[in-house]
Amino acid sequence: MVAGLLSVTAGPATGATADGTPLPLPDPKVHSIQVTGPPAERLNLILLGDGYQWDQQKLFLEDVDRNLAVMWATEPFRTYRNYMNVYAVEIASIDHGVRCDPDGRVRHPDGAVRDTGEREGPINTKNTALRMIYQDGCNDPLSRGTVYGGAPVDCASYAAYYPAGVNPCETGNQAHNRIIDTYVAPVLGIPRTSQNVQTLAIFNTFTYGGIGGTNATTSGGSPQGPLISLHEIGHSLGTLVDEYPYSSRDVVRPCYTGNEPSSFHHTIRSAGQLVADEHKWWRWVGEESLSGGTIGAHEGGGMYPCGQRRPSEHSMMRWIGFDFDQIGLEHMVARVTGMRNSGQMNVRHTPLGTVASDSVLWVETGQPRHHELRVTWRVGGPEGTVLDTHNSRDLDLGALDLPAGTVVHVEVRDPVGPDGIDWVRNPSTSNTATNSGYNGPRFVQTRQWTVGETTATPSAPEATITGATMNTQPVAGDEIVYVRTNHPSDRAVQVTWSLNGTTVANPHNSRNLDLGALKLAPGTHTLVATVTDPADPGGVSDRMEWTVDNALPTAPRTLSKPLTTLAGGGEHPVYFDGWDMWLDPTDDQTGYDESRYVVGQLRLNKQGWYNYFGFPEKPMPDSPFEFRHSGTDVKALTYGNLGTGGLSKAAFEQHLPDDHPSGGFVPGFGTHLVEHRAIDAAGNVGTPSAYRATVLPGSSPDCTRTLTGAQRGLEVTSGVTCLTGAQINGGVTVRPGASLVVTDSVVNGGLTATGAEAVQVFGSIMNSPTRITGTSRDVTIAGSTFNGGLTLTDNVQVTANERFSRLAGEYGPVLVGNRVNGTVSCTGNSAAAKDFGAPNTVTGAKRGDCAAL
Repeated sequence: MVAGLLSVTAGPATGATADGTPLPLPDPKVHSIQVTGPPAERLNLILLGDGYQWDQQKLFLEDVDRNLAVMWATEPFRTYRNYMNVYAVEIASIDHGVRCDPDGRVRHPDGAVRDTGEREGPINTKNTALRMIYQDGCNDPLSRGTVYGGAPVDCASYAAYYPAGVNPCETGNQAHNRIIDTYVAPVLGIPRTSQNVQTLAIFNTFTYGGIGGTNATTSGGSPQGPLISLHEIGHSLGTLVDEYPYSSRDVVRPCYTGNEPSSFHHTIRSAGQLVADEHKWWRWVGEESLSGGTIGAHEGGGMYPCGQRRPSEHSMMRWIGFDFDQIGLEHMVARVTGMRNSGQMNVRHTPLGTVASDSVLWVETGQPRHHELRVTWRVGGPEGTVLDTHNSRDLDLGALDLPAGTVVHVEVRDPVGPDGIDWVRNPSTSNTATNSGYNGPRFVQTRQWTVGETTATPSAPEATITGATMNTQPVAGDEIVYVRTNHPSDRAVQVTWSLNGTTVANPHNSRNLDLGALKLAPGTHTLVATVTDPADPGGVSDRMEWTVDNALPTAPRTLSKPLTTLAGGGEHPVYFDGWDMWLDPTDDQTGYDESRYVVGQLRLNKQGWYNYFGFPEKPMPDSPFEFRHSGTDVKALTYGNLGTGGLSKAAFEQHLPDDHPSGGFVPGFGTHLVEHRAIDAAGNVGTPSAYRATVLPGSSPDCTRTLTGAQRGLEVTSGVTCLTGAQINGGVTVRPGASLVVTDSVVNGGLTATGAEAVQVFGSIMNSPTRITGTSRDVTIAGSTFNGGLTLTDNVQVTANERFSRLAGEYGPVLVGNRVNGTVSCTGNSAAAKDFGAPNTVTGAKRGDCAAL
């Protein structure tokens, strides 16, 4: 939760006295979450609460913090945070939740709704402040579009809850407009209809839902709520459209057969045709996607499973959780720097016209958190001589001794083009929503003045910080901190930076300090900016102080219990079918008044960073993320998919015919790399941790007999014998039809199995030769050591997944991450032995089907 923002109105949750007499709802309360500059010069994000009762405003502010934490961890918001003002509006509702919520939860006495598990179903009579309603949610259990609805049922009877003059039967849009006009606009000083205002309503439910538009919406309590927010703001702010492959989640539509889509990120062309025709996102084709994979023309999008193609495998506009790919980012950054529909990058400056010959010209630019804008001064107009000013925002004309009539020109450029940070490759000079190039006014502004014959009247001594990086919370250890000062007519105010009491060199009087360039030691630091007037160096001054958070956050993992863990190269567990991973994103929180949400992220096989949220429909934050070979279906969507197509998919995509343009799904058996990290409230990105996990087809048979500890030689004649933590001082023989599962055990005699049903060995040591012949169903051996050689002959491996075997190839005995001190010989098996991406170490010869291991 944001420090200092908790303000809970006392009173019954229902907005009534103990005897049931209605009490007027409290006035909405506006919190300035962050104010980086005048609202007229910023993109203003207004967060509104709906369905939070009188005593649930703390819950609303926690949801605000969670939403903003994910936003600030995602580009372009991470870099352009200083370009935005954010306000949260507490609004008490008569009822909790959302109208026609298909999974509506019962409210707990402590105010929680999100994790109760007790459902009340879709109620059409909910009365909430903004009238949110799931479209057709009272009939459709998969409803997710949540909009500002009409007047509540029996609305006139609620008149006593509202202040005089407020219509209890107003619609959601009318309530939204009234609240913005009455309570928010006076704080901003600009009207609701301003081009640089974006609203996001956060509604109080655990159920997945939201919608885009100028007035976007998102679920406050859903594990994926902040991810929905980013997707919907992608619509609202970035003018992006959906890239997922359905209109109704559970309906497979025919392929799109129309003309070229109007969307700038959909096409019917191939990647080669895009490049040849220089069409749409052709400049990005072949680049590694920020959301994983390669930019190209991927089948499916625009709510069709095929026929329309999209730029990348799984960007945010296809599956929430991922980042924007380059095509989305290119437009999102333009919309932020251009203040949504305003279309202009904001620059303050010396008043235009004729200026005194010895005056100091100045510009005040925006300040991205991780790169500098380029300020270029010229004498002689736009094509004149470039001055070496070290990127200064000030120009002392007196030092140049320019004749009257000289034109002085300045260009302020955000270097987002290919020769800069390479976020915008469109060179257009336009400022439209879908054609904002790096040469356009959203990224470039110019100003010019004419030198006059007069001289400046010296300003009175003054040194004031007029704007700066926020210091209400710590800044990140790698960001650029800035100050803006007053502007005397004939001189520039001096800025001195100090870190932990030691002055930092500032030879060019920069208003910006790049903390990343200082290579700070880990931990917390104190930064101070002091401004003084050269006309009174020992007199007037101003100062500002920041806490610098250079302690990186972490995201420790806890994995479900594996079959075994492979040796070497870090943690490498082995599982049947899949595994669970619980992350605990953690930060030291030094410098914060209250605990703040820390974002966790994971990345599967280098396929783009994905925001960790636990798992859909599971309580937060205690539910682990579930990785499975073909994912887990939740309400007709698939999550945690290890197979082809990425972590998230429409459930029907896993079952499309092989010859369908989006078909041919292959389950994800094999070895996978998982990285995970945390991003704290200051924006510090933690160092990723990583592990590998191998997923095998099949399962272990149920034990009918389990042996542990020391044992003599063993004969298995029937059923399933499990050795767990056992030591067998003798040989082990498995007779026809019986099964053996050996886990974390030592067998000091030989292992001989003839005609067995299944033989599985996990994390064990076999100190004499092992011979397995004629097994009828399964041989699976992982993470074990064989001292004496291993022979596998005439074994039949019955596939545990027909789709995998059909599309990826049949597999024989499963040998994963073992060490064989001797010879491996495999002959006559139903297919060649397979290591599923976890190689075995063999000191001797490799023969027959095992030669390729």
